[in-house]
Amino acid sequence: MKQIFDMAVAEGQIERNPALLLFTPKDAAKPVRRVMNIKEVQNCFAALDQRERLIAKIAVIAGMRPGEIFALTWGRMAATYADIQQRVYRGAIETPKTGQSIRQAALPEGLLREIEVWREFSVKTSASAWVFPSERMTPLSKDNCWRRSMYPKLQLVGLGWANFLVMRRTHATLMKALGVDGKLVVDQLGHSLDVNQNVYTQSSVESRQAAVHQLEKTLLVS
Repeated sequence: MKQIFDMAVAEGQIERNPALLLFTPKDAAKPVRRVMNIKEVQNCFAALDQRERLIAKIAVIAGMRPGEIFALTWGRMAATYADIQQRVYRGAIETPKTGQSIRQAALPEGLLREIEVWREFSVKTSASAWVFPSERMTPLSKDNCWRRSMYPKLQLVGLGWANFLVMRRTHATLMKALGVDGKLVVDQLGHSLDVNQNVYTQSSVESRQAAVHQLEKTLLVS
């Protein structure tokens, strides 16, 4: 809102920016940004069936957005990473929202093995086939997958609140707790850190694969 009124002031439409007078009262309710701890992540994985468990692991361990997960094709699954060039947004295939979102998301060894097991169960595995297709062989709907297949199972173990946003936030939180370099984390997530780091430094897929492999070992320890 401030930027809109700033533009109006700059163009001479108004004299002052009224948004500058806005403030958040101290007693205003603040959003609760929940994350799962390691035990809750383990319970989450254990509660889900094969397909949904794999989806949840990609979200938590690899830190991918749901739109990126459901837009994956087998041709975009490389030996050590997922090549993210597109997303599903409101049922349509489009390019990722930002330049940072176009990336190679590193995948650890255990997750790669589970992806290969899933490939064996897949009806179509051509390069253009969806990794997680619907019955109509279109990209699986995020909302349908969550509402019909994931939420009921997670609700039974007290994790009905652990949606895709929580899973992605959990990835970032646990990676920080493990001491993983912040640049590796933001490159993995497709976020920005600051202009200097994002423009002048880049992390390799190999270094980020080591990081997600460390996270996977921590979460799946028996």
